[in-house]
Amino acid sequence: MDFDTAQLQALRAAVDEGSFDAAARVLSVTPSAVSQRIKALESQTGRVLLRRTRPVTPTESGRAVLRLARQLEALTADVADELDGEDVSRSPAPVRLPLAVNADSLSTWLLPALAPLADSIVFELVREDESHTAELLRDGAVMAAVSATATPVQGCSSELLGAMRYQPLATPAFVSRWLGDPPRAFAEAPVVVFDRRDELQHRFLRTLPGGAAFDPPRHYVPGSADFVEAVRLGLGWGMIPELQRPPAGLVELAPGAYIDVPLYWQQWQLRTRALEQAAAAVRAAAARALRPAVPQPARP
Repeated sequence: MDFDTAQLQALRAAVDEGSFDAAARVLSVTPSAVSQRIKALESQTGRVLLRRTRPVTPTESGRAVLRLARQLEALTADVADELDGEDVSRSPAPVRLPLAVNADSLSTWLLPALAPLADSIVFELVREDESHTAELLRDGAVMAAVSATATPVQGCSSELLGAMRYQPLATPAFVSRWLGDPPRAFAEAPVVVFDRRDELQHRFLRTLPGGAAFDPPRHYVPGSADFVEAVRLGLGWGMIPELQRPPAGLVELAPGAYIDVPLYWQQWQLRTRALEQAAAAVRAAAARALRPAVPQPARP
């Protein structure tokens, strides 16, 4: 099947920008031209590729074609970068690289790793829970991800980076008020949770006798720095990354207790200079910042 690059660009732009109008502005064409190109692509594949919602979203078939669009775009950019590098009178254009990353890595060790590459790579960082970043790879939304999933997404490789350690912490005043008679007190003591996908606090509770049945009040604070601040202000206790633990003011709820979350670098099996540079930078930064981790067995 021969694909038209303009049609693939229209599909990618519509998904990235969320609408045909916004895609048209990025591509410097009319919304009608975007619509016609996508309709032609759907006619060629015999599949509906986009849901005409707000924002537009790819169907399952659309995700497969979207991955192709991004891969061709990445390879084309890599070749253009190499050709520009041979012409000393021209500066290579920055390459766009969408990456998915969890909030805690983004707030601690990842940005310093990517900063030296900012002149040659334009990063589009998509913040997502580390347990769900693989979904973005599968959907074709990103080309690489920091993920808690060991099993590589189809068409991707997976490499263990290390582990982020989380500790149950709270203020001394909070401990005195709520946790004077553990472990039953944890059933009532307020807890700070990042969002409804965040299971770390409940994983710690399940280590306590009867903790699986505990249902404490929850404060949802969906920001990495804000989460730590909420615990510091005494809203509740929470599992705080070792890398973000304040130098003073918080105490461990159970001395020596922690949860290590293994992190993996998953990327498309595509050899481009931008991907290789990003992978090397992430690998080196993770070796400095993260704890060693035992590889998880990959699911078949």
